[in-house]
Amino acid sequence: MGSPNDPSTRSGTEGLAAVPFDGSDEEWDSMVGGFEGSTFCHLGAWRGIMTEVFGHEVHYRVARDGEGATVGLLPMVQVRSRLFGSYLLSMPFLSYGGPLGTREARGFLSRHAVEEAASLKVDLLELRSRVPIPGELRTSHRKVTVLLELPESRDVLWKDHLKAKVRSQIRRPLKEGMETRTGPDRMDAFYRVFSETMRDLGTPVLPRRFFQAIREGLSQQVLFCVVEWKGVPVAAGCGFLWNGEFEVTWAGALRRHSRMAPNMLLYWALMEEALGRGAHTFNFGRCSPDSGTHRFKRQWGGEDHPLPWAQWSPGEVTATPNPDSGRLIRLATAVWKKLPLGLANRVGPILSRGLP
Repeated sequence: MGSPNDPSTRSGTEGLAAVPFDGSDEEWDSMVGGFEGSTFCHLGAWRGIMTEVFGHEVHYRVARDGEGATVGLLPMVQVRSRLFGSYLLSMPFLSYGGPLGTREARGFLSRHAVEEAASLKVDLLELRSRVPIPGELRTSHRKVTVLLELPESRDVLWKDHLKAKVRSQIRRPLKEGMETRTGPDRMDAFYRVFSETMRDLGTPVLPRRFFQAIREGLSQQVLFCVVEWKGVPVAAGCGFLWNGEFEVTWAGALRRHSRMAPNMLLYWALMEEALGRGAHTFNFGRCSPDSGTHRFKRQWGGEDHPLPWAQWSPGEVTATPNPDSGRLIRLATAVWKKLPLGLANRVGPILSRGLP
């Protein structure tokens, strides 16, 4: 292969070329929709969101064969931070976004990504995928997702798929007078709950502008849902519908109201909304195996699906920064949990720009 700094990288053995993409989001999305395994994480709107909200450098690549036909694609984003390091990811903050296309194209694009990562001198390349990526990249097994196949109606889901204990937990917040509301106008209420939840978890919150950009750029896919009690948001979620699958990507609930289980009503409301929009699969989103979050998701009756993320590193980096990354990160997490919410919400969006 040639240098990743060239306009294209070509493999003589496969006859494929990796070409930078500079067309419109509509052009990109038309290609995305034609490949098996595409997700909302592959959509073109993320390119503008990553550059305009965070200032990240994007590397969108198209694989073309010897006749110029598009046989694969790969969106990548470089996240750089003096504090957290440098990463090349597909895609930041999301669970998917790895190479699409034929088996040969996906393997070719993964090798091309390694060359770009080496050229950019990143600490870690991570291609986040739902299926194994052909090639010799190592595979991370640190995350799984839980998928629930949805029946044709909410009544069947309620009666035949949910355990009695789960139904009882959903009834609890309803008896307390909690109500659910969905729609793009719930974005601010979602953010109020989400930002406090992230502070309580010890993690810097993503900027409000990020979700505003999502609401504008992915209006046909995104859904905001809020559980209110006495007019106050107490639980909230944000997810995406694509190709009949709805994923809960971000969610939270205020701990001081946990005895009333508003999070259970939130997920039930999202399932109802997903069914109403024609979804056949409910994706609970990624989590760490055997964690409390994982157990919460499993109680709804779904099945685990490993996420075989492909990685390359010039050193010993095996994961993006997380609470298990070392003593310093654990200490920072513990301190962050104790910050006043106002301070955490001012500083958090600044720090989160460097988190992958």
